[in-house]
Amino acid sequence: MPTHGLRGRSLVDADALRVLHRSARVLLNNLPELTDRLVAVLREREPAYRATLESEPAATWQEVHRSLRHSVSSLLDPRNARDEALRCSWRIGASRAEQGLPLDALLHAFRLGGSLIWQVLVEETSRTAPEDVRLLVHVAADVWNFVDEHCTLVAEAYRKVERQQAWRQEHRVRLLTAALLDGTSRIADVAETAAALDLPEQGRYAVVAVGTGRQAGGASTRAAVVPGDVRVHWHTGVDVDHGIVLVGDEDLPEPAVRLCSPAGARVGIGPVVVGLAAVGDARRLADMALSICPDGGGTVRLTEQLPAAMVMSCPELGRALAAEVLGPLLRLEPSDRDILLDTLEVWLDCDGSAQRASVRLYCHRNTVLNRLKRCEQLTGRSLARPADMVEFSLALTARRLLRD
Repeated sequence: MPTHGLRGRSLVDADALRVLHRSARVLLNNLPELTDRLVAVLREREPAYRATLESEPAATWQEVHRSLRHSVSSLLDPRNARDEALRCSWRIGASRAEQGLPLDALLHAFRLGGSLIWQVLVEETSRTAPEDVRLLVHVAADVWNFVDEHCTLVAEAYRKVERQQAWRQEHRVRLLTAALLDGTSRIADVAETAAALDLPEQGRYAVVAVGTGRQAGGASTRAAVVPGDVRVHWHTGVDVDHGIVLVGDEDLPEPAVRLCSPAGARVGIGPVVVGLAAVGDARRLADMALSICPDGGGTVRLTEQLPAAMVMSCPELGRALAAEVLGPLLRLEPSDRDILLDTLEVWLDCDGSAQRASVRLYCHRNTVLNRLKRCEQLTGRSLARPADMVEFSLALTARRLLRD
C-alpha cells in the first residue's frame, strides 16, 4: 500500500498548501472509507492481492489502513511524519517478500494507492471549493515524487529479504546435502532433501568425487566431468567436490565421463546405489576411488578397481601384506629390487605373458622368465599357484598405492 509524504516545499505557494491540507484533513477523518475503496480497487485491478484478501482480509485491511494513515499524515506534516511513513513502507515491502507476493504486484498496489489518494484529494477540493482545484497542480509533482520514493524503498526492502531468503535456502540445501553425503541424514530429512535438490527420493544414484588440488577442480572441471544431459547436484568442498548423479535406469555413462574428463583432473566414481538415503555410502566409495587415482590425473571407477579398493580400505593390512609377500625383494639393493618388482608387475599386467612383458620391458623373453624365477626363489611363492598370484597382485597394489 502506498505511503508517501512531502519534502520541503519552498517553491510551492501558501495557497496551494492550504488547499492540500484542507482536503488531506478530510481524508484523514474518513480513513476507513478510503481504506475500503483501496481494498476494492486492489481486489479488482491486482489479481495477486485477491488471494491475500481472501485468506487474511482483516490483516490486509489493517495494512492498507496503516499505510494510508502514514501517507495522508505525510501530506499534512511531512517533517514529522516522513520517517515513520518510510519505516511503514519498508516493513510492508519486507513482509510481503517473506509471504511471496510478487514484487510487481506490490509496486502496482502502491501506485494504485497513490492514484486513489490523488483522486480523492481532487474530488474533495472540487466538492468544497472548485475554484481551488487548479492550485493542486503546484503539489502534484511532490505527491508523485513521494510515491516513487516509497516504491523504490519497498523494492529495496523486498529485494533485501529475497537475498536473505535465497542465502538461507542455499545454506539449508548445503547443510542437507552435506549430511546426505556424510551419511548422517535423518530418515525424516530425506524427503526434504529430495525436494530441495529436486531429485527423486528413490532414484538410482552414483557419486562422483573430483579432486580440487592444483590446477584441477572448480566449476569448469565439474561441468566437463559429467555430461550436460545428466542430472547432477554438486557440493563443493575444500579438497574434493562431490556430484550426486541421477543415473536413471541405466548405469552411469562412464565412457562419456572418461572422454570429457579434462587433463589433470582426478575423478573417482562410486558404484550405483538405490535411494538418496544410500548416497553417503556412495560418497565414501567414490572417495576411495579418488584415492586410487594417479597424482597426474585420471578417472577411476571403483567397480573396476575392487582389489585396489580392498587394499585402500585397510591400509595397515595392505602394508602388512606387502611386507609379508614382498619383504625379501624389498630388502635387495634398490636397482635390483626395482627391476624385479617392475618385471613382476608388468608380467601380471600382461596376463602372465612373458612375451608381451618382454616387449614392454625392452628385454628378451628368457630374461623375463629368469627374473620371475628369482622372485619365486626369494619369496618362497610360486607364480603357478593361483593363491600366490593373488597375494603377489595385492601386495604390489598395496606397495603402489600406499607409498609414504
